[in-house]
Amino acid sequence: MYCPFCRNPDSRVVDSRMADDGSAIRRRRQCPECGRRFTTVETTSLSVMKRSGVGEPFSRSKVINGVRKACQGRPVSEDDLALLAQEVEENIRASGTAEIDAHEVGLVILGPLQKLDRVAYLRFASVYQAFDSLEDFETAISILRHEAEVEGATGADMKLGNTQT
Repeated sequence: MYCPFCRNPDSRVVDSRMADDGSAIRRRRQCPECGRRFTTVETTSLSVMKRSGVGEPFSRSKVINGVRKACQGRPVSEDDLALLAQEVEENIRASGTAEIDAHEVGLVILGPLQKLDRVAYLRFASVYQAFDSLEDFETAISILRHEAEVEGATGADMKLGNTQT
């Protein structure tokens, strides 16, 4: 690591700490030549491959901007969107791949978005799952209704102390 002050090609790590919920390491370094200290942040790289074949670094802000359009007019806050983007990044990193297709990122977004807002989920899914007809929407809505009924029945059983479903 080059010293940003004197450009010495060597530095010594003085302190290391986790940053950004464990997705990065913050290191305090000291230059043995000039004695000045500086901070570096190390993260693992995660690339998104576009349809054109060009790779670019993963960006939470791009996830937020894409989902924001689907959430337009819905009761979803900026904090909700930031948490969703963090969950999406964590899910992608947990897969262990350093490179992911852009379309796959959209599919990973669907799970957390469904939990956040079902109408926004339908809007987003219609693009990423390439809905072609009203039947596609009807199928997706019936699946959401079934899941809501199962959640409702499970919640009622739990209130009654009944753990079997």
